[in-house]
Amino acid sequence: EKQLAEFNAEEKDLLESISALKSAVTVLSKHNGGSGFLQMPSTHMLGVAATLQHELAKHASLLEGVLTRTERRAAAAFVQ
Repeated sequence: EKQLAEFNAEEKDLLESISALKSAVTVLSKHNGGSGFLQMPSTHMLGVAATLQHELAKHASLLEGVLTRTERRAAAAFVQ
């Protein structure tokens, strides 16, 4: 039961992070006419890409049923 509780807590946290990121991208896109990331310093972009890559690898099994194939491809393209 302890493992289940830990899994559920981690899954909830991850889903909330994904939702927050989606919302942030939507807001930036609307506010900046779709060019929100283009105005971000490259060091910030590298940090975001590294964090995304780390989280995708760390939670790969959890994300299998959450992210669509298209979303996984988009994330992989962004990281590269």
